Amino acid sequence: MTLLLLLPLFWFASWVSRLTRQTAESALFARMSMDAAQRFSFASLLRYAVMGLVIIIGLSLLGINLSSIAVVFGVFGIGIGFGLQHVVANFFSGMIIIFTRPIKEGDRIQINEFEGTVESIRVVATVVNTIANETLIIPNSYIVNNAMHNYSFDDRRIVVRNPVQVAYSADLDKAMEVMLQIGDECLYRVPGKEPLVRVRSFDDSGITLMLLTWIQDTQDKYASMSWINLEIWRRFRAQGVEIPFPQRDLHIRSSNVDFREPQVSPSAPQAAHPPAEPLD
Repeated sequence: MTLLLLLPLFWFASWVSRLTRQTAESALFARMSMDAAQRFSFASLLRYAVMGLVIIIGLSLLGINLSSIAVVFGVFGIGIGFGLQHVVANFFSGMIIIFTRPIKEGDRIQINEFEGTVESIRVVATVVNTIANETLIIPNSYIVNNAMHNYSFDDRRIVVRNPVQVAYSADLDKAMEVMLQIGDECLYRVPGKEPLVRVRSFDDSGITLMLLTWIQDTQDKYASMSWINLEIWRRFRAQGVEIPFPQRDLHIRSSNVDFREPQVSPSAPQAAHPPAEPLD
């Protein structure tokens, strides 16, 4: 008879926990300054806690010995723990991400070879959309355990860097003036933030200049870099500023070694050749 009451007990626990979650989301979490991911996590934890509490109270009222059940669940828990250790790690990593907020929805992030915009933060994984419109589902433990570059952590403005080489014979002042004009005319530029041009290095094929431009949103990083590079090429070509291509000069050092083939003296003995065999 007791076993027949377990199914209604579990159903009642599920109903109470679901009702508690809905009430908390509408009456409590909606008034708090939390995003959707935090509200979802708090509501899920509250639901599971209420469900477990109702089940424990129900089992006690039915007269079931909880100590024996605890031993059975403990044995099963050890086996399940080994099999689901990665899931558990991702779950707790998700809690860390949601509560400490190193990233949030809409942030532009880069983790090793992964780069894109955070679409959603779930309990065990984070969904990232790349510039190629590819959806990446990254385990939360991977995010927590690896160094991460958040371009939007506290300011969505960033500096884009556009390096370009000019020939050693080019007029550096003219080249730098043209680059400053391009940075100033960039549509993505932050008003009040003036672009800068610096001489970065002297390389084998030319002198490398660097244009530094503040843009308003990290989402426009690649669009602004492409526009600036195209304008640099167009205006350098119009102004006669040469952009060199990689080249190498080959210098041959003279020597006294005679590379000509040795001449055979007529009086030198010739090697005897075997007579040709007659053809049939």
